[in-house]
Amino acid sequence: MDINIVFRIAAVGILVAVLNQVLVRAGRDDQAMLTTLAGLIVVLYWIIGYISELFGTIQTLFRF
Repeated sequence: MDINIVFRIAAVGILVAVLNQVLVRAGRDDQAMLTTLAGLIVVLYWIIGYISELFGTIQTLFRF
């Protein structure tokens, strides 16, 4: 696993947190929630390959 993915996830988390706080303080709670949801979807899209690889490894590990 590459360490860059960890830094990318952290950067998206920080960016989403800042945007969320700005939007909440501006009274745009709906847009803040959508921004958080969009950040979650982007991160899940990035790590879906790693999750698939993990399940493949577990499947081969427990195959008799």
